[in-house]
Amino acid sequence: MIPLSILDLSPIPEGSDAGQALRNSADLARHAERLGYGRFWMAEHHNMPGIASAATAVALAHVAAATSTIRIGAGGIMLPNHAPLMVAEQFGTLAALHPGRVDLGLGRAPGSDQRAAMAIRRNLAGEVDDFPRDVMELMAYFEPAQPGQALRAVPGEGLDIPVWILGSSTYGAQLAAALGLPYAFASHFAPDQMRQAMAIYRERFKPSARLAKPHVMLGVNIFAAPTDAEARFLFTSLQQSFLNLRRGRPGKLPRPVEDMESRLDSHGRAMLEHSLACSIVGGPETVRRGLRDFVIETGADELMVTAAMHDPEARKRSFSILAGLHQELAAAA
Repeated sequence: MIPLSILDLSPIPEGSDAGQALRNSADLARHAERLGYGRFWMAEHHNMPGIASAATAVALAHVAAATSTIRIGAGGIMLPNHAPLMVAEQFGTLAALHPGRVDLGLGRAPGSDQRAAMAIRRNLAGEVDDFPRDVMELMAYFEPAQPGQALRAVPGEGLDIPVWILGSSTYGAQLAAALGLPYAFASHFAPDQMRQAMAIYRERFKPSARLAKPHVMLGVNIFAAPTDAEARFLFTSLQQSFLNLRRGRPGKLPRPVEDMESRLDSHGRAMLEHSLACSIVGGPETVRRGLRDFVIETGADELMVTAAMHDPEARKRSFSILAGLHQELAAAA
């Protein structure tokens, strides 16, 4: 059975605040570590009232300090928002404090709306080639310093920090393949080009000093509960959040509701079914079957699981159920 990891956006539930959301993230990371999950990643989003992980490196430092063995990382840093040297120094600092535990996933999307992107970057000028160049510049800062090197990342230089390319289209797949890097696809909210991107990545992959063979991680929403009905109830928080975002009304993570179907028109129902197609929601048997089928059908090398639940205790329980099912499937395999 392939490894399981966790993606956490540090959701801010209705009735709570960002500070509590970040404390919930640290608590979840400790829980995940005890359960044997491989990685705990956080993602960069801006101008989102329901997400507390905007300052991703700072949030990861908080989580890393609360744990001791689980890998922590960015899934991802939106590189066009930052100078590569600054990212190298930030993640070099994390790796210096927590050796052998830090991953760095890089994306080229803004992680925000255009207004926030303008506020971050001060302008939106740029070329298609900027992202590959920035990725290569960033990786160069992690190499051992050469005699007379004028520009160095301290901390950062000479540290073993795995770099991933993230994407929701074939662009990232082509870049990851060309650079010989692991690839993570955002199928948990943008499944359209998942299979095409995986095929391109594996067909065009060039082995590198960083990675000998292709490695694909897929995002998937998994909501596990004692019963199918309760899992579907918990899932309505994510469904409402997606609807609010697509309607231009982003907010805190809503409380779950019993009457979700009655709140949907045909357009909203189709949008949710499409965007959240890579979701497994149910009791233990439903999740076991869904997890097994998803792995077989996609051929993924690793899964990055996310579960935006309003109740942090229900979220921890969901990951406990999933870990148990994963162990059962691994034993059977």
